[in-house]
Amino acid sequence: MSRTAHAFWLRSPGHGEIRDVALPEPAEGEAVVRTLYSGVSRGTETLVFRGGVPESQRAAMRAPFQEGDFPGPVKYGYLNVGIVEEGPKTLTGRTVFCLYPHQTRYVVPASALTVVPPSVPAERAVLAGTVETAVNALWDAAPLVGDRIAVVGGGMVGCSVAALLARFPGVRVQLVDTDPERARTAEALGVGFAAPEDALGGCDLVVHASATEQGLAHSLRLLAAEGTVVELSWYGDRAVRLPLGEDFHSRRLTIRSSQVGTVSPARASRSYADRLALALDLLADPALDALVTGESAFEELPEVLPKLASGEVPALCHRVRYPGASA
Repeated sequence: MSRTAHAFWLRSPGHGEIRDVALPEPAEGEAVVRTLYSGVSRGTETLVFRGGVPESQRAAMRAPFQEGDFPGPVKYGYLNVGIVEEGPKTLTGRTVFCLYPHQTRYVVPASALTVVPPSVPAERAVLAGTVETAVNALWDAAPLVGDRIAVVGGGMVGCSVAALLARFPGVRVQLVDTDPERARTAEALGVGFAAPEDALGGCDLVVHASATEQGLAHSLRLLAAEGTVVELSWYGDRAVRLPLGEDFHSRRLTIRSSQVGTVSPARASRSYADRLALALDLLADPALDALVTGESAFEELPEVLPKLASGEVPALCHRVRYPGASA
Protein backbone atom coordinates (compact mmCIF):
# COMPACT_ATOMS: atom_id res chain seq x y z
CA MET A 1 0.00 0.00 0.00
CA SER A 2 1.28 3.46 -0.87
CA ARG A 3 2.43 5.41 2.18
CA THR A 4 1.63 8.77 0.62
CA ALA A 5 -1.52 10.82 0.71
CA HIS A 6 -2.90 14.22 -0.27
CA ALA A 7 -4.15 16.84 2.19
CA PHE A 8 -5.87 20.22 1.97
CA TRP A 9 -3.90 23.03 3.60
CA LEU A 10 -4.78 26.67 4.16
CA ARG A 11 -1.56 28.28 2.89
CA SER A 12 -2.61 31.74 4.10
CA PRO A 13 -6.00 33.36 4.78
CA GLY A 14 -8.13 33.00 1.66
CA HIS A 15 -5.71 30.67 -0.16
CA GLY A 16 -5.86 26.87 0.00
CA GLU A 17 -3.88 24.16 -1.74
CA ILE A 18 -3.53 20.37 -2.00
CA ARG A 19 -0.22 19.06 -0.63
CA ASP A 20 1.45 15.68 -0.85
CA VAL A 21 2.09 14.14 2.57
CA ALA A 22 4.09 11.12 3.66
CA LEU A 23 2.31 8.69 5.98
CA PRO A 24 4.16 7.07 8.88
CA GLU A 25 4.08 3.33 9.38
CA PRO A 26 1.26 2.54 11.83
CA ALA A 27 2.50 1.62 15.29
CA GLU A 28 0.85 -0.82 17.67
CA GLY A 29 -2.64 0.42 18.44
CA GLU A 30 -2.81 2.69 15.38
CA ALA A 31 -4.91 2.41 12.23
CA VAL A 32 -4.61 3.46 8.59
CA VAL A 33 -7.84 5.04 7.30
CA ARG A 34 -8.78 5.72 3.68
CA THR A 35 -11.16 8.66 3.54
CA LEU A 36 -14.51 8.27 1.80
CA TYR A 37 -16.06 11.62 2.69
CA SER A 38 -15.27 14.68 4.74
CA GLY A 39 -17.48 17.63 5.58
CA VAL A 40 -16.93 21.38 5.60
CA SER A 41 -18.76 22.98 8.51
CA ARG A 42 -19.34 26.34 6.88
CA GLY A 43 -19.40 28.52 9.99
CA THR A 44 -16.19 27.44 11.71
CA GLU A 45 -14.14 26.38 8.70
CA THR A 46 -14.83 29.45 6.63
CA LEU A 47 -13.96 31.62 9.64
CA VAL A 48 -10.62 29.77 9.77
CA PHE A 49 -10.29 30.16 5.99
CA ARG A 50 -10.72 33.93 6.27
CA GLY A 51 -8.12 34.12 9.06
CA GLY A 52 -10.70 35.21 11.64
CA VAL A 53 -9.52 33.18 14.67
CA PRO A 54 -8.45 35.71 17.33
CA GLU A 55 -4.97 35.24 18.76
CA SER A 56 -6.37 34.74 22.26
CA GLN A 57 -8.43 31.74 21.07
CA ARG A 58 -5.96 29.99 18.79
CA ALA A 59 -5.08 27.31 21.33
CA ALA A 60 -8.74 26.65 22.20
CA MET A 61 -9.69 26.44 18.52
CA ARG A 62 -7.15 23.78 17.58
CA ALA A 63 -8.72 20.72 15.98
CA PRO A 64 -7.62 17.32 17.38
CA PHE A 65 -5.37 16.45 14.41
CA GLN A 66 -4.58 19.95 13.22
CA GLU A 67 -1.12 20.64 11.80
CA GLY A 68 0.33 24.12 11.58
CA ASP A 69 -0.97 27.20 13.34
CA PHE A 70 -3.53 29.94 12.77
CA PRO A 71 -3.80 31.97 10.65
CA GLY A 72 -1.73 29.69 8.39
CA PRO A 73 -0.27 27.58 6.99
CA VAL A 74 -2.64 25.19 8.73
CA LYS A 75 -4.33 21.86 8.04
CA TYR A 76 -7.76 22.14 9.66
CA GLY A 77 -10.98 20.13 9.74
CA TYR A 78 -12.85 17.64 11.90
CA LEU A 79 -15.56 15.81 9.92
CA ASN A 80 -14.05 12.71 8.31
CA VAL A 81 -15.51 9.31 7.43
CA GLY A 82 -13.41 6.49 6.03
CA ILE A 83 -12.58 2.79 5.86
CA VAL A 84 -9.94 1.23 8.11
CA GLU A 85 -7.40 -0.41 5.82
CA GLU A 86 -4.93 -1.52 8.48
CA GLY A 87 -5.13 -1.72 12.25
CA PRO A 88 -6.73 -3.74 15.02
CA LYS A 89 -8.75 -6.70 13.75
CA THR A 90 -11.89 -5.32 15.38
CA LEU A 91 -11.68 -2.23 13.13
CA THR A 92 -10.16 -3.44 9.86
CA GLY A 93 -12.63 -3.05 7.01
CA ARG A 94 -15.11 -1.05 9.07
CA THR A 95 -16.48 2.42 8.35
CA VAL A 96 -15.38 4.93 10.99
CA PHE A 97 -15.78 8.59 11.91
CA CYS A 98 -12.76 10.64 12.99
CA LEU A 99 -12.16 14.28 13.90
CA TYR A 100 -9.56 14.52 11.13
CA PRO A 101 -8.94 17.21 8.49
CA HIS A 102 -9.45 16.84 4.72
CA GLN A 103 -6.92 14.19 3.68
CA THR A 104 -7.09 11.12 1.43
CA ARG A 105 -5.45 8.71 3.92
CA TYR A 106 -4.18 9.11 7.47
CA VAL A 107 -2.75 7.23 10.46
CA VAL A 108 -4.27 7.78 13.90
CA PRO A 109 -4.60 5.96 17.22
CA ALA A 110 -7.43 3.44 17.02
CA SER A 111 -8.94 5.12 20.08
CA ALA A 112 -9.62 8.21 17.92
CA LEU A 113 -12.02 6.26 15.68
CA THR A 114 -15.72 5.70 16.25
CA VAL A 115 -17.42 2.93 14.30
CA VAL A 116 -20.31 4.14 12.17
CA PRO A 117 -23.44 2.05 12.90
CA PRO A 118 -24.73 -0.08 9.99
CA SER A 119 -27.94 1.98 10.03
CA VAL A 120 -26.03 5.17 9.08
CA PRO A 121 -24.75 5.65 5.50
CA ALA A 122 -21.13 6.82 5.28
CA GLU A 123 -22.15 9.94 3.36
CA ARG A 124 -24.50 11.01 6.20
CA ALA A 125 -21.99 10.19 8.93
CA VAL A 126 -19.96 13.33 8.09
CA LEU A 127 -22.61 15.18 10.11
CA ALA A 128 -21.59 13.42 13.34
CA GLY A 129 -19.40 16.22 14.67
CA THR A 130 -22.13 18.82 14.25
CA VAL A 131 -24.89 16.62 15.64
CA GLU A 132 -22.57 16.03 18.60
CA THR A 133 -22.48 19.82 19.10
CA ALA A 134 -26.28 19.83 19.04
CA VAL A 135 -26.43 17.01 21.61
CA ASN A 136 -24.16 18.96 23.95
CA ALA A 137 -26.21 22.13 23.42
CA LEU A 138 -29.42 20.35 24.40
CA TRP A 139 -27.75 18.84 27.45
CA ASP A 140 -26.91 22.44 28.41
CA ALA A 141 -30.33 23.82 27.47
CA ALA A 142 -32.37 21.05 29.17
CA PRO A 143 -35.64 21.60 27.23
CA LEU A 144 -38.82 20.38 28.85
CA VAL A 145 -41.94 18.70 27.51
CA GLY A 146 -44.27 21.34 26.07
CA ASP A 147 -41.66 24.11 25.82
CA ARG A 148 -42.01 26.91 23.29
CA ILE A 149 -38.64 27.05 21.54
CA ALA A 150 -37.03 29.07 18.77
CA VAL A 151 -33.76 28.27 17.05
CA VAL A 152 -32.38 31.51 15.61
CA GLY A 153 -29.93 30.89 12.80
CA GLY A 154 -30.54 28.15 10.25
CA GLY A 155 -26.92 27.17 9.65
CA MET A 156 -25.52 23.70 10.12
CA VAL A 157 -25.50 23.81 13.92
CA GLY A 158 -28.87 25.55 14.26
CA CYS A 159 -30.55 23.07 11.92
CA SER A 160 -28.98 20.15 13.80
CA VAL A 161 -30.39 21.49 17.07
CA ALA A 162 -33.82 21.99 15.48
CA ALA A 163 -33.76 18.44 14.10
CA LEU A 164 -33.15 16.97 17.57
CA LEU A 165 -35.72 19.25 19.21
CA ALA A 166 -38.33 17.98 16.75
CA ARG A 167 -38.19 14.66 18.61
CA PHE A 168 -39.21 16.18 21.96
CA PRO A 169 -42.89 15.57 22.83
CA GLY A 170 -45.26 18.50 22.88
CA VAL A 171 -42.74 21.21 22.02
CA ARG A 172 -43.29 24.09 19.62
CA VAL A 173 -40.10 24.44 17.60
CA GLN A 174 -39.57 27.23 15.11
CA LEU A 175 -36.45 27.73 13.00
CA VAL A 176 -35.84 31.46 12.48
CA ASP A 177 -33.67 32.68 9.62
CA THR A 178 -33.42 35.55 7.16
CA ASP A 179 -33.02 33.13 4.23
CA PRO A 180 -36.45 31.97 2.99
CA GLU A 181 -34.79 28.90 1.45
CA ARG A 182 -34.37 27.54 4.99
CA ALA A 183 -38.14 26.97 5.05
CA ARG A 184 -37.62 23.84 2.95
CA THR A 185 -34.96 22.60 5.33
CA ALA A 186 -37.23 23.22 8.32
CA GLU A 187 -40.05 21.29 6.64
CA ALA A 188 -37.73 18.35 5.97
CA LEU A 189 -36.67 18.36 9.63
CA GLY A 190 -40.26 18.52 10.89
CA VAL A 191 -40.17 21.97 12.51
CA GLY A 192 -41.79 25.33 11.81
CA PHE A 193 -40.09 28.22 10.05
CA ALA A 194 -40.31 32.00 10.24
CA ALA A 195 -38.46 35.07 9.08
CA PRO A 196 -37.26 37.13 12.08
CA GLU A 197 -40.13 39.64 11.82
CA ASP A 198 -42.70 36.81 11.87
CA ALA A 199 -41.20 34.64 14.61
CA LEU A 200 -43.40 33.59 17.51
CA GLY A 201 -42.53 35.14 20.86
CA GLY A 202 -43.19 33.98 24.39
CA CYS A 203 -40.43 31.36 24.18
CA ASP A 204 -39.22 29.44 27.19
CA LEU A 205 -35.96 28.74 25.39
CA VAL A 206 -34.14 30.23 22.41
CA VAL A 207 -31.06 28.58 20.93
CA HIS A 208 -29.02 31.20 19.09
CA ALA A 209 -26.72 30.08 16.26
CA SER A 210 -26.74 32.90 13.70
CA ALA A 211 -23.34 34.35 14.71
CA THR A 212 -24.75 37.89 14.39
CA GLU A 213 -25.41 40.48 17.06
CA GLN A 214 -28.78 41.19 15.42
CA GLY A 215 -29.71 37.52 15.85
CA LEU A 216 -28.72 37.50 19.50
CA ALA A 217 -30.68 40.70 20.21
CA HIS A 218 -33.72 39.23 18.47
CA SER A 219 -33.34 36.03 20.50
CA LEU A 220 -33.74 38.06 23.68
CA ARG A 221 -36.88 39.69 22.32
CA LEU A 222 -38.45 36.28 21.61
CA LEU A 223 -38.17 35.14 25.24
CA ALA A 224 -40.93 34.96 27.78
CA ALA A 225 -40.16 36.28 31.26
CA GLU A 226 -37.42 34.24 32.95
CA GLY A 227 -36.55 32.62 29.62
CA THR A 228 -33.07 31.55 28.52
CA VAL A 229 -30.98 32.06 25.41
CA VAL A 230 -28.38 29.36 24.87
CA GLU A 231 -25.62 30.93 22.78
CA LEU A 232 -23.90 28.59 20.32
CA SER A 233 -22.44 31.18 17.97
CA TRP A 234 -18.70 31.58 17.58
CA TYR A 235 -17.89 35.19 16.70
CA GLY A 236 -14.15 34.84 16.20
CA ASP A 237 -12.51 38.24 16.42
CA ARG A 238 -15.72 40.28 16.14
CA ALA A 239 -17.09 42.39 19.03
CA VAL A 240 -20.81 41.99 19.81
CA ARG A 241 -23.14 44.61 21.29
CA LEU A 242 -26.15 43.53 23.36
CA PRO A 243 -29.32 45.40 24.45
CA LEU A 244 -28.97 44.69 28.17
CA GLY A 245 -30.97 47.77 29.12
CA GLU A 246 -34.71 48.02 28.37
CA ASP A 247 -36.47 45.07 30.06
CA PHE A 248 -33.56 42.62 30.21
CA HIS A 249 -33.38 42.82 34.01
CA SER A 250 -37.06 43.26 34.78
CA ARG A 251 -37.90 40.10 32.81
CA ARG A 252 -34.98 38.26 34.46
CA LEU A 253 -33.61 36.90 31.20
CA THR A 254 -30.60 34.58 30.98
CA ILE A 255 -27.89 34.20 28.34
CA ARG A 256 -25.89 31.00 28.64
CA SER A 257 -22.97 29.88 26.52
CA SER A 258 -22.60 26.34 25.20
CA GLN A 259 -19.51 24.94 23.53
CA VAL A 260 -18.69 21.43 22.35
CA GLY A 261 -15.09 21.53 23.63
CA THR A 262 -16.25 20.19 27.01
CA VAL A 263 -19.02 17.75 27.89
CA SER A 264 -21.97 19.59 29.42
CA PRO A 265 -21.78 19.65 33.23
CA ALA A 266 -25.37 18.37 33.17
CA ARG A 267 -23.97 15.08 31.80
CA ALA A 268 -20.64 14.95 33.56
CA SER A 269 -20.92 11.17 33.84
CA ARG A 270 -20.69 10.87 30.03
CA SER A 271 -17.43 10.79 28.10
CA TYR A 272 -16.58 12.41 24.78
CA ALA A 273 -16.81 8.94 23.24
CA ASP A 274 -20.31 8.45 24.69
CA ARG A 275 -21.44 11.77 23.23
CA LEU A 276 -20.08 11.04 19.75
CA ALA A 277 -21.53 7.53 19.72
CA LEU A 278 -24.94 8.99 20.60
CA ALA A 279 -24.65 11.50 17.76
CA LEU A 280 -23.90 8.71 15.29
CA ASP A 281 -26.88 6.69 16.54
CA LEU A 282 -29.14 9.71 16.00
CA LEU A 283 -27.93 9.94 12.38
CA ALA A 284 -29.97 6.86 11.51
CA ASP A 285 -32.77 9.36 10.79
CA PRO A 286 -32.80 10.08 7.01
CA ALA A 287 -34.39 13.49 7.67
CA LEU A 288 -30.89 14.69 8.56
CA ASP A 289 -29.86 14.35 4.92
CA ALA A 290 -31.41 17.81 4.54
CA LEU A 291 -28.33 19.23 6.30
CA VAL A 292 -26.06 18.26 3.39
CA THR A 293 -26.60 20.91 0.75
CA GLY A 294 -23.72 20.39 -1.66
CA GLU A 295 -20.93 18.04 -2.68
CA SER A 296 -17.67 18.34 -4.57
CA ALA A 297 -14.59 16.25 -5.21
CA PHE A 298 -11.60 16.51 -2.86
CA GLU A 299 -9.34 17.97 -5.55
CA GLU A 300 -11.81 20.86 -6.01
CA LEU A 301 -11.46 22.13 -2.41
CA PRO A 302 -9.02 24.99 -3.22
CA GLU A 303 -11.64 26.44 -5.57
CA VAL A 304 -14.72 25.55 -3.51
CA LEU A 305 -13.72 26.92 -0.07
CA PRO A 306 -13.39 30.56 -1.23
CA LYS A 307 -16.90 30.28 -2.69
CA LEU A 308 -18.23 28.84 0.57
CA ALA A 309 -16.53 31.62 2.55
CA SER A 310 -17.97 34.36 0.31
CA GLY A 311 -21.47 32.84 0.22
CA GLU A 312 -21.29 32.33 -3.56
CA VAL A 313 -21.92 28.63 -2.81
CA PRO A 314 -24.63 28.50 -0.10
CA ALA A 315 -24.26 25.56 2.23
CA LEU A 316 -25.12 24.00 5.55
CA CYS A 317 -22.72 21.07 5.39
CA HIS A 318 -20.74 20.83 2.17
CA ARG A 319 -19.67 17.23 1.61
CA VAL A 320 -16.31 16.36 0.06
CA ARG A 321 -16.11 13.13 -1.97
CA TYR A 322 -12.86 11.16 -2.20
CA PRO A 323 -11.65 8.66 -4.81
CA GLY A 324 -13.39 5.33 -4.29
CA ALA A 325 -16.50 6.80 -2.63
CA SER A 326 -19.92 6.49 -4.23
CA ALA A 327 -20.58 9.37 -6.62
